[in-house]
Amino acid sequence: MSLNTKVFDEVKEIFKAYLENKALRKTPERFAILEEIYSRDGHFDVESLYISMKNKNYRVSRATVYNTLDLLVECDLVTKHQFGKNMAQYEKSYGYKQHDHILMVDSSEVIEFCDPRIQNIKNTLEEMFDIDIMHHTLYLFAKKRTGNANKKDKID
Repeated sequence: MSLNTKVFDEVKEIFKAYLENKALRKTPERFAILEEIYSRDGHFDVESLYISMKNKNYRVSRATVYNTLDLLVECDLVTKHQFGKNMAQYEKSYGYKQHDHILMVDSSEVIEFCDPRIQNIKNTLEEMFDIDIMHHTLYLFAKKRTGNANKKDKID
């Protein structure tokens, strides 16, 4: 876990402008939460973020963490996922390339992938319907294959 200070400075300015635009307070806790998120890699849930903040002696409540996450999702700095469980997962989104997810139903593992054909589909749809696609979310649900046969054996 390391903080990319260039990205964080940009994110901090975006969040600051968002809060000002919404006439919301720019509290040190909100920016500490933002920094903690942008110091992380991968997905996280509210509880792990809250515990991490507490372990670093930040004085934040669960409510502050939840509320700040909602604001960060609203201003597109964090993406919220529902991976089929009751608990939401989050990840930082600014400065990180679009990717999609394979959800392993037998192990709860989340595999990230990027396939340029998805961008081609988006481009085609934008042209076809004269629209601008702002975001997309693609979840593929999968399970490990059983037996010893691998993909190559099935092709031959």
